[in-house]
Amino acid sequence: MAPTETKTKETTQITPDTLAIDLRTAVMRTSRRLRVEATGEVITPGQYTVLAVLHGDGARTLRELADREHVQAPSMTRIVNALAEQGFVTRTQHPDDGRQVRIDITDAGRDVLAEARDQRTAWLAQRVAGLSAEDRDILSRAARIMQEMSGK
Repeated sequence: MAPTETKTKETTQITPDTLAIDLRTAVMRTSRRLRVEATGEVITPGQYTVLAVLHGDGARTLRELADREHVQAPSMTRIVNALAEQGFVTRTQHPDDGRQVRIDITDAGRDVLAEARDQRTAWLAQRVAGLSAEDRDILSRAARIMQEMSGK
């Protein structure tokens, strides 16, 4: 028995620290795999994330996007340039500050984002389909708990 676990009445009680490590690892691995499953020839994982932000939050400046994604401005400029070349985003003058440019998602960007999301969902649904009904129920409950923990 690991030092962070205690045995009571034939069940193992996992400490919050141990559970946090297990959850973090599982979420990171799953997230990484989902990113890979829905990218490739059309958009990169970084481009997907920018499109998702623009779709959910509306038009943003390059600085706002860079800050949101925790990348340097030149990196965000490269991502936005690639998206603009493919017709997935547009640039317009900021309505309040003519020195700034706002980036917004286009209909083509929404379409490619939806396609990537569908691919991710299909990949995950295929894995979930292979689980027992009991395990699917457990994952459903865990998903709800995790959403509550993250405030959504």
